[in-house]
Amino acid sequence: MGNRPAFSNLMKEIKTGKFVFTGELEPTKMVDISEIIHSAEAMKEYVVAANVTDGPQGMAYVNSLIPSYLVQEKVGLETVYQMTVRDRNRIALFGDILAAACVGIKNVLALTGDHSALGDNPGAKPVFDLDSTQFVYQLSKMIDENTDVYGNEIETGKVEMNVGIAANPNASPREAEILKVGRKVAVGADYIQTQTAFDIDDAKDFIKELSRYNCPILLGLFPLKNYGIASYFNQYIPGVSVPKDLLKSLKSAKKSIKDKKERNKKVDEINLEFFVPFIREIKKSTPAAGIHCMAVHYERLFEPLLKDFR
Repeated sequence: MGNRPAFSNLMKEIKTGKFVFTGELEPTKMVDISEIIHSAEAMKEYVVAANVTDGPQGMAYVNSLIPSYLVQEKVGLETVYQMTVRDRNRIALFGDILAAACVGIKNVLALTGDHSALGDNPGAKPVFDLDSTQFVYQLSKMIDENTDVYGNEIETGKVEMNVGIAANPNASPREAEILKVGRKVAVGADYIQTQTAFDIDDAKDFIKELSRYNCPILLGLFPLKNYGIASYFNQYIPGVSVPKDLLKSLKSAKKSIKDKKERNKKVDEINLEFFVPFIREIKKSTPAAGIHCMAVHYERLFEPLLKDFR
């Protein structure tokens, strides 16, 4: 683990050795973010922090900075400000980090971002002035040296943030992904957050390979709220394969249970049967620092899913 101070509650808990849990919030095309506030309130008791997504799948959604700030102010739940290099040049990235520091954001997750061609504005030109490794380097200059990448000093105050990076356990070939993560750790990442995993053995192998960098790892898990989400994930998310038995069980619940309340109860049971042993095994047999639970709009699962790990 690096020498950067633990500025955030998330990083402080990781450094104590506690097995942590984080959640995820997804602002979309909205001005009224009361739905995001409600989701944050629902998960607050179970997670130390919540990621606020930045245009996932290349979609034109509300910028993640203001929702990140409002969740912290209104709910008291620490946020992880996701930032992609897809949409901003280095000037905009620098300015947005200063703005985030002004309003007390303590975590940033540096991402490449899904290509804009995948989203709902496919004609949008991606920027990619910096890649995600270069962005982590820029962040390190700002946090550790109080300058921009050219050595120009930040005039007043300090940027006090911890920096997360992403890793993809579904990448092929994997070695290239492992080396890419290593470059980001070398230039200043504080922790690694993986994309979603469904295969326990594969996840354990990935964590083992990442462990060479001595950087805390949060394994990403994606509970499946219904069969439609599971099917979409399986068909359209690159590299992700939902286990056939899990898909079959969710499809059966959709077809056989007409009452929505009873169907939701069955879906919850299916998820708990799959993910509780998964988390238990990761906690027991790997050096992972915790779990990033991407249960977007599925906050009712947090209590039964995490009660045995609190």
